[in-house]
Amino acid sequence: MRPHLTRLDTPTPPVGLVLMLHGGKEASTQVVDGRSASWRRSARMQRTITPRVHTAGVSTWLLGYRQRGWNGGSGPIADARWALEEVRRELGDLPVVLLGHSMGARTAVHVADDPSVVGVVALAPWFPPGEPLDALVGTPLVAGHGRSDHITSARATAAYVDRLRAAGGRADLHDMGRVGHYMFKRPWAWNDLAVQGALHLLEGGAVSPGTR
Repeated sequence: MRPHLTRLDTPTPPVGLVLMLHGGKEASTQVVDGRSASWRRSARMQRTITPRVHTAGVSTWLLGYRQRGWNGGSGPIADARWALEEVRRELGDLPVVLLGHSMGARTAVHVADDPSVVGVVALAPWFPPGEPLDALVGTPLVAGHGRSDHITSARATAAYVDRLRAAGGRADLHDMGRVGHYMFKRPWAWNDLAVQGALHLLEGGAVSPGTR
């Protein structure tokens, strides 16, 4: 059982890459395949946003973890580090933005210390109280959370952003309105945040205190 990548590459050598990390469950050893709802959700977003980022010369890759669960973190974190090594092996020292939803956002902040990573876009992230900041300090974060999310906590995301800023990190926080966790409502707004946030970070744009 190995992690896998769905690659939507630019027709010419890319100038950057968005590595997408899908959500999951707190505990599950179920294999991630095409039937996984979390993977399918990110795959749909990948298909939607790719034409827009391709116009900027940016490719998108979607990681499929070996297992659906966080399971203490070691599995998805190792899989994400494997994917970043694959990027370097295939494309060289290309700047990478991590685009994570839910558990994928939690995974992203743990691997944001990778030398290829220039930023993280976190959609409805799962940031439990006390989640470590170490890997993210020095790497800018763009986060978006809806106020009607009953799966992960918008307040926890705000608290994480506050802790990151207090530690000297850079972060934007976007209030997505009264929308839930799975990005079914106002999907265009989630897609816009994904595209604009990723391209802004790849261009080296500054991240400032965001909208609350």
